[in-house]
Amino acid sequence: MTDPKGDLHEYLRAGREAMLWKLEGVSEYDVRRPLTRTGTNLLGLVKHLIGVELGYFGPTFGRPYEPLPSWISDEAFEADPNVDMWATEDEPREWIIGLYRAAWAHADATIEMCALDAVGRVEHWPPERAEITLHRVLVHVTAETHRHAGHADIVREVIDGAVGLRRDRDNMAPGDEAAWAEHRERVERAAGAAAGR
Repeated sequence: MTDPKGDLHEYLRAGREAMLWKLEGVSEYDVRRPLTRTGTNLLGLVKHLIGVELGYFGPTFGRPYEPLPSWISDEAFEADPNVDMWATEDEPREWIIGLYRAAWAHADATIEMCALDAVGRVEHWPPERAEITLHRVLVHVTAETHRHAGHADIVREVIDGAVGLRRDRDNMAPGDEAAWAEHRERVERAAGAAAGR
């Protein structure tokens, strides 16, 4: 028997867990520091996903979360369009993680109470696309969560070399540090040769 809603929910849960796993064992500095030109950082990715879950599984289906964190407001985004992508020194890691878990619980309740064809409304989307089913929201949020889990995987590798799909299965080819160094050199040689260097 198939359970489409259960399948989608399972993939969303896996992405959520991967996000938090990427924060484990990372120093306070490393979990917050910007590691790309646009400031991508581990804790900011989690903070962003809090807003995603609370928004798409909250007011979209008439279930707003209260109280919303202060960064989830039009005023906050007008003051700093990236307010949800980084953590201030006054926003403790454990508080952000706890809020992410609270967002999960709120979203899970929406998912459980609504059928896949239940219709909601995303007010910030263009009017012609604003009406949306739970099915579409589940696909959208799962895709966004896994996209950011991929970002987190790369950022974590830059920090300390840790990689992997899940805690229980890294999904990486076998190899030690020497094998990975050899592989990287092989890829570098191929890139150089293709570029005529």
